Amino acid sequence: MTATAPAEPVLEAGETLRARVALDLSPDGRFATGELCLTDRRLLARDGGRDGWQVWPLRPDLTLQHADSGGLAQLSLHDAHGRLALWRFTLAANPPALALLQAFERAQRRLASPPAGDEEEPAAADDDFAAEPPERPSTWVLLRLWRFARPYQGQLAAGFALTLGATGAALVPPYLTIPLMDDVLIPFQNGQAIDPMLVALLLGGLLLSALAAWGLGWAKTWLLALVSERISADLRTATFEHLLHLSLDYFGAKRTGDLISRIGSETDRISVYLSLHALDFATDVLMIGMTAAILFSIDPALALVTLLPLPFIAWLIHLVRDRLRTGFEKIDRVWGEVTSVLADTIPGIRVVKAFAQEKREAQRFREANAHNLAINDRLNKTWSLFSPTVALMTEIGLLVVWGFGIWLVSRGQVTVGVLTAFIAYIGRFYGRLDSMSRIVSVTQKAAAGAKRIFDILDHHSNVPEPAQPMPVGHLKGEIALQGVGFRYGPRAVIRNLDLTIRPGEMIGLVGHSGSGKSTLVNLICRFYDVTEGRITADGTDLRRFALADWRRHIGVVLQEPFLFFGTIAENIAYGKPGATRAEIVAAARAAHAHEFILRLPHGYDSVVGERGQGLSGGERQRISIARALLIDPRILILDEATSSVDTETEGEIQKALDNLVQGRTTIAVAHRLSTLKRADRLVVMDRGRIVETGTHDELLARQGAYWRLHEAQQQRHTGLGE
Repeated sequence: MTATAPAEPVLEAGETLRARVALDLSPDGRFATGELCLTDRRLLARDGGRDGWQVWPLRPDLTLQHADSGGLAQLSLHDAHGRLALWRFTLAANPPALALLQAFERAQRRLASPPAGDEEEPAAADDDFAAEPPERPSTWVLLRLWRFARPYQGQLAAGFALTLGATGAALVPPYLTIPLMDDVLIPFQNGQAIDPMLVALLLGGLLLSALAAWGLGWAKTWLLALVSERISADLRTATFEHLLHLSLDYFGAKRTGDLISRIGSETDRISVYLSLHALDFATDVLMIGMTAAILFSIDPALALVTLLPLPFIAWLIHLVRDRLRTGFEKIDRVWGEVTSVLADTIPGIRVVKAFAQEKREAQRFREANAHNLAINDRLNKTWSLFSPTVALMTEIGLLVVWGFGIWLVSRGQVTVGVLTAFIAYIGRFYGRLDSMSRIVSVTQKAAAGAKRIFDILDHHSNVPEPAQPMPVGHLKGEIALQGVGFRYGPRAVIRNLDLTIRPGEMIGLVGHSGSGKSTLVNLICRFYDVTEGRITADGTDLRRFALADWRRHIGVVLQEPFLFFGTIAENIAYGKPGATRAEIVAAARAAHAHEFILRLPHGYDSVVGERGQGLSGGERQRISIARALLIDPRILILDEATSSVDTETEGEIQKALDNLVQGRTTIAVAHRLSTLKRADRLVVMDRGRIVETGTHDELLARQGAYWRLHEAQQQRHTGLGE
């Protein structure tokens, strides 16, 4: 990839440039140009898509942190309050970035002016790229859901207006008790006649307010429930789609059950919070605010007494909130362990039964479940003390109001009707206050769930899309690897590898386990990006192509073919969903799968179980070959395609592969060297390097690494035959 000439930073008088890094990624992980420079006074950064430089004068509280993994790296600038900036780049820019980091640390030590003597070197950054500086969990993470709520802001505004109206209607009845008590009931006890019109008017007002509160409450609950379900559905979809676009190294560090739990139960929890508890919280806030205003309008002194328990309750909520949030995050992680046991055991039930390990798996689940129970018990201990304490404070507050109110009535400062209305309002006030304290629990649950969801959404793929992708167009199929290197964290897997594969050529990759064969295939598919050098297709760097566009030209047949739950026809057409039945049958015929498919009860419409249960390994493999044939790829990857089947089935699969490789650039990985005799060229790998290339006969004649592999296999087969 060609880079534009960097713009020079404008230096101050006497300022010296110490280090610079040419950046090749944007902060969101896309290919882009930029630059990071360090002087003896400042740190300067420039985004290639924008004019001007960002500047940070050096000061003692600044820190620069480095992390790298899976082909990408980053530098992040921090001060005492948090992260100030983030720069991402491929590992091609890592050496100058490390040099800049060292120069920055030397400059910071000079600023701090440490005492003479040996200095302790700072600890190395975490090698996990995803592990950015930890952020303290916060309820404010729920505000990030506004991104998903924005499309429904009109409905949310209508729901808020309905909530306001319903709350106002619910506050009318206590106010009407004042004239009922002072103008009707108490005068009647003193011998005055009851005015029927006044009673009818007051009772009618009570009925109308009740009907209005019911109608408005139903409308706002229905409307906001619809909106919250759509928000959670959008959140679930966005999380799953983002997950699909993450690189393979992310999935290697995550458990399936944990990811399923995040997308499933966490989004459900957020949905329940938005549809019920967030609405209740908004209603409670409105009710408390409006009730407090009414109380002060009736009698300020009595209203002040009513608010006495509030500071203590607020302090208690603040004290318990962090414990609850931390506890719910632990519960989420432990629940992920429970679902991971299920995700491991149920798909592997055949292996469990084959090795009679039912008791062992039951014990694993029992232990995970017991751990979940223990965490819940510790959290419930905190919550069980908190909720009754709040209830006790509200009851004490109510008693204080009764006592103070009776004293005011005895002195003639308020009427019985006013005190009755006050008690009614206080019942609503403290009831809502108690409800708000209970919502603390579900709010922390939702915040913990939202944090786990945004942990996925905030993760960037280590295989970035180009900012301006080039179309692949008509692909001839020439692949060239030029000085390719790759490492997983600190471990180098591929080292300075050069290889050119001609259009239509079939090469075989051979070597001991761990020699780098599968990694090389993963790099060609761009499941990972090279950390050194480049891979080109017809002379164009693969990183210039959009991922989906490039992979559309690649057919992959794996050692363990994966079939989805569905029909045979749906599995064959997985890579080309719009394929006609004639195209599906033609691909199956070419893959030598047509005959056994017709023997199935419903032919091509027969449903295969999860992961192809009900079919033999050879049958699943031929369906995967038909799947690759149907998309008519220009480049074909065969990764141990015949290693797990018997000799007779291997012959059937080999016939299908002969049809598949014709006219295509093919890269075949195999441990059985006999399956690669048809290859135009064999490439022998050892410890991430190519040690030999040539045909089967040429390599045997050299009696080198390939010959030793061949002899070892022959001896094993002879021993098995004996």
